[in-house]
Amino acid sequence: MPIIYLSPSTQDWNMYVTGSGSEEYNMNLLADALVPYLLSNGIQYKRNRPEMTAASSIREANAGYYDFYLALHSNAAPEGHYGEERGIIAFYYPGSSQGQRAAELIAEELRKIYPLPGKVTTRPTTTLGEVRQPNAPAVLVEIGYHDNYSDAVWLEGHWDAIAQQLARALTRFFGLPFIYPMDPVGGTVRVNYGTLNLRSYPSSTGTVLANMPDGAAVTVYGEWQGWYVVHYGNYVGYAAAAYIDT
Repeated sequence: MPIIYLSPSTQDWNMYVTGSGSEEYNMNLLADALVPYLLSNGIQYKRNRPEMTAASSIREANAGYYDFYLALHSNAAPEGHYGEERGIIAFYYPGSSQGQRAAELIAEELRKIYPLPGKVTTRPTTTLGEVRQPNAPAVLVEIGYHDNYSDAVWLEGHWDAIAQQLARALTRFFGLPFIYPMDPVGGTVRVNYGTLNLRSYPSSTGTVLANMPDGAAVTVYGEWQGWYVVHYGNYVGYAAAAYIDT
């Protein structure tokens, strides 16, 4: 199953015009809203921490193995034009076909909920470290302008909707079905003989990640067409729901 590095902004000095707090604070609210969608869709993650910087986030990501690097930010207009800009920009590194594809998927999904869809764009850049330096395909998405009152109010009222659209883009990127979150529940594998396969995709053709014996304890994060998204040991995958008691 895929694993991403999730990097909400660590810029605690960029304040929202509404007085709701900093870019760091608000992008962590968005990351909080995104986590249940990641879990329900079998996407594992590691997340940076507020005391970190963009540079240390990149170093931590590059010290491990990740399938994707997602940086969450909100924007601000240049000095002299504060409050005058609106829109969403998904940045990617030029030459990264996977980064560009992910940026386009993110933009496509966010256009469905942003009030000015024509202002949701993608843009290649060589100047942003969080798309230039990660080993994994990377996107830095600037979601609205926190110095614009209309954008800031929209952001503060739509964390869950934004998180859902980001998750939809990620599932499309990884070729997975989108699954709505549910409250995680404990489960127990129930098979009369042999083991229950934990698979990489909700299909009998999905790669087997682990074999779960009768009585194995699991955590169920989501359900889709007779399959559960299951956490078992160090693995996250899909298992036939008929063989798990919850």
